[in-house]
Parts: sequence; structure tokens; C-alpha cells
Amino acid sequence: MQNDEGQPSQSIHHIVYCSQAVQHMDKDALEQIIVTARHHNPRFGITGLLVFGSGIFFQWLEGPRDNVTSLFKIISADPRHSDVVLLTKEDEFRERLFPNWDMELVAAEDISAVLEDAMHEASDPKQKNTLSKMLLELHKSPLGK
Repeated sequence: MQNDEGQPSQSIHHIVYCSQAVQHMDKDALEQIIVTARHHNPRFGITGLLVFGSGIFFQWLEGPRDNVTSLFKIISADPRHSDVVLLTKEDEFRERLFPNWDMELVAAEDISAVLEDAMHEASDPKQKNTLSKMLLELHKSPLGK
């Protein structure tokens, strides 16, 4: 929906984060995350993108502010991952970037580039440290080579 000036007429809130998966994350656990998201997120107007590779989650969530914020709190407390780093959060008047929920398995070098960019952009020393640790783990793992 657009206003009289042709601009999107509703605010979209988005949150982007990354995290480290627990050691025992397997294909079944990933599938359960997707099934749960596909069931619940549309009811709350939440769309986005979830990328998983080499033990790292990277997710973009967008939708109504309260719903996205509540979902991020739930995700942050989820024991299937640790070291959750909030990369960005913002309200914008625009169309959704990811109108359909999607998940993609990516190569380690792609995750590495995302983490390196995030580390260079981060202003919080704790976030920089956590992202640095994720990169070190990524480069040590067999998938990262």
C-alpha cells in the first residue's frame, strides 16, 4: 500500500542478527526451526530471511515493531544457539525486502564475509569481540577451509 506521494504508507521494523549454533545442530533441528517459523511468522506479519552455514545463523526479520521485537526476544533465549549479536534494528517506510520467508544454506566463505562486514561496522566492543570469536571458530572448522 502506498500513500498519495507513491511512497509506502506503513512503517516496517527490521532486526538483523547473527549467532553461533549449538554443537549438535543437525538437519532435523534446522528443519524444525523452519517449520515453526513458517507456521507462526505469517500470523504475526513477520517475514525475513534466515541463512545458516558453518554453524552460524544470520537472520533478517521484518514486520510490525512489537511483533518483531517480541520474536527477537524469543530467539535470543532459544538454547539452540548462543552469542546472539544484534547487528541492526530500524524503522523505515518502505516495502518489505523479503515478502516471503526463505532459508538458504550458504558456503562458509559467504558467512565469513557477512561476519567480517558486521565486525567492521559494529561500534560496540562486546559485539566486535563476539563477531571476532565467531570468525575464528569459522576459520578453524573444516567447513571454513
